[in-house]
Amino acid sequence: MTIDMERSSLADRRPGIAICAYDAAPGWDLVEDLSGEPWSPAGARTVSFSAEAPSRLAERLSDHLRRGDCRAVLLVGRASRSTSFRMQMRAENRALDQEERLLRTGPGLARTTAPVADIVRAIHAAGLPAEATSDVEADAGSYLLYRVLVELADGPHTPAVGLLRTPPSADEASVKKAVKAAASVMAGHMALLPRH
Repeated sequence: MTIDMERSSLADRRPGIAICAYDAAPGWDLVEDLSGEPWSPAGARTVSFSAEAPSRLAERLSDHLRRGDCRAVLLVGRASRSTSFRMQMRAENRALDQEERLLRTGPGLARTTAPVADIVRAIHAAGLPAEATSDVEADAGSYLLYRVLVELADGPHTPAVGLLRTPPSADEASVKKAVKAAASVMAGHMALLPRH
């Protein structure tokens, strides 16, 4: 009993991966059973972010990356139309209303830093249809992806940031399976980074 208490009082030193269901629609819940413990991929711990105003959410996610609380971000939201899970590979410099540029001097495009090909393969291996896409949807997901990517600090170990879009018809079990596959791949890549 004493050993368990000592173990639980130690700080969790596993790298963090933020999983953010930004539109609250996909049915993703980190707590799966009565233990109240959130699911985490091997070698990492999950940090849950609930849906809120996109500008505030982007600030919170970027802040966690800057401070080192998280070393990866997986955004999860619905695709407007698709029959497969989609990893969006880029985001455009657009404000939420899509009428003008978000950053006047920012790059026109930001490319995801997540291991897209590996994630697509892992989702396929889980028995689900998946693809990578360069198509950009005009929604909060693309806005968040761009904001978080352009605010990443330069350095030798860039955090993995990606956007997983779920098919409109996907049920909760399929969404959980795809999110777990994607997060596990991202966690595997984080494990290769040196520990400070």
